[in-house]
Amino acid sequence: MATRHIVDTVEKKAAADEERSDAAVALKVNHVNRHQGTERGKTARRAVPRSSHAIWVAPPDRKSPVAILAEQATTREPDLVPIRHGRMLVSPFTFYRGAAAIIAADLAGTPTTGLRVQLCGDAHLLNFGGYASPERDLVFDVNDFDETLPGPWEWDIKRLAASIDVAARGRDFTEVQTRQAVEATVRQYREAMRHFAELTELEVWYAHLNEALFLERFHAELGTKKAPNLERTLEKARTKDSMKAFSKLTAVVDGQPRIVADPPLIVPIRDLVDAAARPDFEAEIKTIFRQYRRTLQGDRRHLLEQYELVDAARKVVGVGSVGTRCWVVLLMGRDDSDPLFLQMKEAQDSVLAPYAGKSRFSNQGQRVVEGQRFMQASSDIFLGWIRMTGLDGNQRDFYVRQLWDWKLGVDPSNLTPGNLSVYGRACAWTLARAHARSGDRIAIASYLGNSSVFDQAVTDFAAAYADQNERDYEEFAQAVKDGVLPAETGL
Repeated sequence: MATRHIVDTVEKKAAADEERSDAAVALKVNHVNRHQGTERGKTARRAVPRSSHAIWVAPPDRKSPVAILAEQATTREPDLVPIRHGRMLVSPFTFYRGAAAIIAADLAGTPTTGLRVQLCGDAHLLNFGGYASPERDLVFDVNDFDETLPGPWEWDIKRLAASIDVAARGRDFTEVQTRQAVEATVRQYREAMRHFAELTELEVWYAHLNEALFLERFHAELGTKKAPNLERTLEKARTKDSMKAFSKLTAVVDGQPRIVADPPLIVPIRDLVDAAARPDFEAEIKTIFRQYRRTLQGDRRHLLEQYELVDAARKVVGVGSVGTRCWVVLLMGRDDSDPLFLQMKEAQDSVLAPYAGKSRFSNQGQRVVEGQRFMQASSDIFLGWIRMTGLDGNQRDFYVRQLWDWKLGVDPSNLTPGNLSVYGRACAWTLARAHARSGDRIAIASYLGNSSVFDQAVTDFAAAYADQNERDYEEFAQAVKDGVLPAETGL
């Protein structure tokens, strides 16, 4: 009864917050015509010259990256924090992946035009990739939204550009090759934004990059030898689904499918909660799960109701996310050939919030979901959010999605200079499309202009910030060596 009361209270509060937020947005609608958008961009260019984006100099009062990571650790599972640090310790690039809070603080002091969009908030090159659309088409898009929040569009493109530079250095590319890859990425963002500025609202909303369009756009640059390898990679991505997860992550126990323990990376509920408390905790998860269903569209709620929840486990994911609470939930349909794996991932305050402003959503899971729906051309049909009480008795927000629904990523260690340039351009096109959906694309395009001034400026910034990242990595590695930060490698 107490759990049901908590759920009802949370649902009513969430509904009220959403109504207030929608009402506030409705009051703020301001229609800007093409001429006004163009003039807005030109005014921004006069106030913030495009060349000013080249500058990165660490301020004297810059907060230590070690201190920022130590602060983040206080909100995470203590036993998983060493794994996070161990994964960041692998290379300057893996450190960069986990350093969203560090660069967020740094970007807050860089020039911005005042033109805001829905940001990814962590737009490094590995947070783009392929997945299945509801129409069962392989699409390429932004695929990580833990830090999403409205803010200055420049922050995302600078985060992406610097990630290209850091990745190129990890592959020992020459300075010329590195600069070419970064500049091609930024140029693609500028050209794509100018293209989207010429389209109608609906054309922008429907724009997407699926498998056919990806191959058409980049086939010539990949060449006849590399294109077949890409096609094989795309085909392999289609096999990474709930059935694949079922075969990899489960075994039959007492005649029932159960998630297999692989501590500390995967720990089933049965190993986290003592036998006496387990029935109550499992009952609470099922109750909270019913709450999550109510955040879905009616038809998708009906689909989910055909599945029965049979097991759950804590799972370590990613690099930057390690230590936040993440659960995988196994559901079964009519028989053992019909599994569904969902991921329930904790959503904390965005690392951008201290600089871009707090989210209008009180539930951070809803913040992630709404941002994802805003930026993606096509989103997971099971995307939703919940608030639940953890094993420690504290309430936390989560968003829910399928664990695997096809999955295509890139391995930076295998990239050639040409591949990196092509991949960076695909990310930049996608990012521009996402920003064009939520911001004043005409003003941003007007600001960017036809010349390469902005491209070169952000390329200079990326090189300077990659230098900063190396210094931060060295400071971080020394802190681990000195025992200031705990780290466990190899996991």
